[in-house]
Amino acid sequence: MNLTTIKIRPLAAAFIALGLAGCGGDSVETDTDYSQVDTTEPVTDWELVWQDEFDGSDIDEGKWNFEINCEGGGNNEQQCYTDSADNAFVSDGTLKIVAMPAGEDDTGSLPYTSALLNSKNKGDFTYGRVEVRAKLPEGQGSWPAVWMMPTDAVYGGWPKSGEIDIVEAVNLKTTDAEGNVESNVHGTLHYGRDWPNNSSSGKAYQLPGDANPADDFHTYAMEWQEGEIRWYVDGYLYQTQRDSQLRYNSKGEAIGLNHQGWFTEYYDQPTGELTLDYGPAPYDQSFYLIMNLAVGGDWPENTNNLGIDDSAFAEGQTLEVDYIKVYQCNQNPDTGKGCETVRAGYDDEETLVTGEAPIPTPPSTTVENLTIFDGTPNPNWPAWDCCGGSTPELIDDEEKGQVYKFVVNDEPTVNGFVSREEFITDGEGEPQPFDATGMIENGSVSFDMKLVSPPSDSSATWLFKFESDNNATYAELPLTDSTEGVSPTVGEWQTYTYPLQQLVDAQLEPSALDAFMVFPAWGLGAGAEYLLTNVEVTSPDAEAPELVLFGDEQNPDWPLWDCCGGTTPQEVVDEERGVVGEFEIGATPTVVGFKPAEDSGIQFDASALMVEGVVQFDMKVVSNPNDPDSVWKFKVEANGAETEVEVDLSTGGQEPVVGEWQTYAFSLQNLMDAGLDLSAIDVVMVYPAWGTGDGAVFRVDEARIYDPSAGAEEITIFADDVNADWSLMDCCAGSEPQVVAVDEPYGNVAQFEILGSPETVLGFQANEDVSFDASALLANGAIGFDMRVIDQPQGADAQWLVKVESSDASVYAEVPLASGNYDEQPVAGEWQRYHFTLQSLFDAGLDISDIKVIMIFPTWGQSSGAVYQVDNLSIENF
Repeated sequence: MNLTTIKIRPLAAAFIALGLAGCGGDSVETDTDYSQVDTTEPVTDWELVWQDEFDGSDIDEGKWNFEINCEGGGNNEQQCYTDSADNAFVSDGTLKIVAMPAGEDDTGSLPYTSALLNSKNKGDFTYGRVEVRAKLPEGQGSWPAVWMMPTDAVYGGWPKSGEIDIVEAVNLKTTDAEGNVESNVHGTLHYGRDWPNNSSSGKAYQLPGDANPADDFHTYAMEWQEGEIRWYVDGYLYQTQRDSQLRYNSKGEAIGLNHQGWFTEYYDQPTGELTLDYGPAPYDQSFYLIMNLAVGGDWPENTNNLGIDDSAFAEGQTLEVDYIKVYQCNQNPDTGKGCETVRAGYDDEETLVTGEAPIPTPPSTTVENLTIFDGTPNPNWPAWDCCGGSTPELIDDEEKGQVYKFVVNDEPTVNGFVSREEFITDGEGEPQPFDATGMIENGSVSFDMKLVSPPSDSSATWLFKFESDNNATYAELPLTDSTEGVSPTVGEWQTYTYPLQQLVDAQLEPSALDAFMVFPAWGLGAGAEYLLTNVEVTSPDAEAPELVLFGDEQNPDWPLWDCCGGTTPQEVVDEERGVVGEFEIGATPTVVGFKPAEDSGIQFDASALMVEGVVQFDMKVVSNPNDPDSVWKFKVEANGAETEVEVDLSTGGQEPVVGEWQTYAFSLQNLMDAGLDLSAIDVVMVYPAWGTGDGAVFRVDEARIYDPSAGAEEITIFADDVNADWSLMDCCAGSEPQVVAVDEPYGNVAQFEILGSPETVLGFQANEDVSFDASALLANGAIGFDMRVIDQPQGADAQWLVKVESSDASVYAEVPLASGNYDEQPVAGEWQRYHFTLQSLFDAGLDISDIKVIMIFPTWGQSSGAVYQVDNLSIENF
């Protein structure tokens, strides 16, 4: 499920008069020779556009603002920032920012004073190079920083609009018990979602030769261009970060990340949609400079020797800045590209930092296995000789049964299996490119091969190749790169396995696999003869496809349908089943059932269900046809009635009995054997024989086409006791929900009491690092529980609610409790059953793949006095 819109879009960089955005043009290639560049100086394409060398006698207030507050920087820092000349001044050609103990005359509430200068609205920049030469302070509790914040919070509050830390350090020169001296400097990005779900990524750097940044001046630089930011110390590039690069399938759907970098999440103002932007946002807007020296705070006080060493600040600690300069890239000011000061390996594993962007969920949620050949030819994937003129032969092998024999003659060729229209000759076959997107993490391609005779050229390398989307992408690897890592041996069957992730890493896009090949290297294979079987793409997570025609409501793609009688089948409430479908047959002959809308093109491919699959439904006759000789029928059509099978209903169960629900199941294998094309089912019908049905009224429920052997995982969260991976919870009022004994049949139940603060919610919470993935239950699953109210809440406006949250608490569904029981409100003293379909919770915004908390409670602030009990809480198919 996607709660957010995924977006990649270039946002116009802010144009600031003092900024770097200028008269840009179309993107151009850089003239820089990266192998020869002198990394100790900006290349000539950089133009100095803003600087302060602190050569005067005063701080230039045309460039700098003082920030004055005692707010602790949001990090529990222990300094008040002032505009006092004691805390910030210029002398001898440098700026000094001094942190010191607060004096008797200081009116602030914190024990230290310091200074923070920023250039907001006086020096604001989009892209460029920022360079600062500085000597950093030392001591436990010191936290100097040169950094940047967005001029306008375009994407929302911190950190959604970004933060760039050019250089910062904590506790320099402190020595731990092992004698290690703190000497790290750090460059960091902050971005992502609202706090506390924010993200950051960065890297530490140590000067060569055990030098310490507190002993001397060093030059710290940051180069920033569209989609990439780089950090330098004394000209050495030690860190590169990039925006995230999405990987798409052939349908244009995001299925993963080629590079995991930064991202942001924000509400798009025109649409109101929560948007997940993988870049270049948020670093495509104007930012301003900040220089400060903090004392203490969450980071320094929890690092090295912990806390603050007051003696280190007794005479003051100083961040001393020689200069700060900003350059614009003249090659392309609009993007900042073309002036990169880089070196070989600047984006290698040690330098390129992995960010924290969330990996997109592949759009294919159903994972199905593909059998290309396992002894029975697949008409959709015929055996194939690309170019050599041979015809692959189906033969009997004494060990494997029927297998395909391939040969390579004098003409260069590749052999294998293909699912492309021009190569399919069987009238029952059709191109069926395979979407393996949902299998990337755990899926694999495997096959068995026996070498009968090797190529005449002994140097020929045996290769495996898989192509996608008519060779738009492919992966080609030696057989020795398989999991087994073996070469073919004459006369021996050998298995070869390739993880799908390995093929994706080799640039295969897996959403439209359509050609599988095994062959000796092109032009070197003459004389080769070999056998193949058990060619499969499989995953342990594979799920059989399923079509739900009617669960708790009709499937809008497969509505209730009356062919010819003029009635309108209805959803009605059955006293036993809840909402069901009801059909009524009048005097006009007709058939009824489930059928997609005309011209919708909707069909269901049940081919993968052939062996174990069934068409199954529950049915209750309300009144029989007036004709006592009428016979109840079941019929399925495919591809516009090109194929159809009609059988007596009783072949799938018992003869219908008025007033009784009965289950009917029809084997897909039997239907196929009777002539039905399973790949294009488009009508499912139940009815009294044509012309004999007048007067019949019947109901249908739980109608589906599926594999009943492929049961999805379910969970019981509470039944006599709480699941070991879950616990009872009171969010905010401090009560301790209990397991108490009550009368049979309930036994032990969970009891919740709101006797203190009414500002709380209660329920069940999964333990740390635990959540429940209910994705496989979406079609028919629900959260169900029994509940009894002992005492109603005292709040006059209190409403009973159910809320289900994911691990990210901002992802949830909240619905009235009564909606799970036909809008019946809880009655004090009575046990009542509640049932919330996963589909309805999904539609209300819940990520059902990550269920973390289930809460049942009266309205926040109105709940005082409520006492209630819950039992038999589960997430399962109903």
